[in-house]
Amino acid sequence: MMITMADIIKEGHPTLRQRASEVTMPPTEEDKSTLSNMLEYLKNSQNPEVAAKYGLRAGIGLAAPQINISKRMLAIYGTDEKDKLHSYTLFNPKIVSHSVQKAYLSSGEGCLSVDRPVPGYVPRYHKVKVQAFNIDGEPVTLRLTGLMAIVIQHEIDHLNGVMFYDHINDDQPFAEVADAVVIER
Repeated sequence: MMITMADIIKEGHPTLRQRASEVTMPPTEEDKSTLSNMLEYLKNSQNPEVAAKYGLRAGIGLAAPQINISKRMLAIYGTDEKDKLHSYTLFNPKIVSHSVQKAYLSSGEGCLSVDRPVPGYVPRYHKVKVQAFNIDGEPVTLRLTGLMAIVIQHEIDHLNGVMFYDHINDDQPFAEVADAVVIER
């Protein structure tokens, strides 16, 4: 089944504020199929012809709660600052360690579940180490830096009922983040 924008729930929907439940390992065929469809959405959304045909908004990350499935699974598909492709389908991802140093996107963050621009810097960790299970239920460890570290933190937040704008300083959305790496996007 192809995921389209019609499947993506929007801010204000209660599922986006729930803590998603762990996926039992080994994953069921249904869970694997959902995860594989999530990755497929990201690939389709970055293909100009397919995106135009189906009216897809481009994304590099998608978490299951965004398609109203409150389970700890996410997909990421995109290139980092060095143009290296990262493609991940993960069950039960968790950040096990992170840098002290922060990073943020100069343009701010966006979200497929948020249809309005939300200005402001979103401070994240510059480097993270994540443990998870891949689509076959095998344990994996990822070490991500910069843009990809930001993307995975954004998606893991969704699994915990957190939206990106929860991290923005309400009084000063563009306040300098001390010693942070600024990532142009």
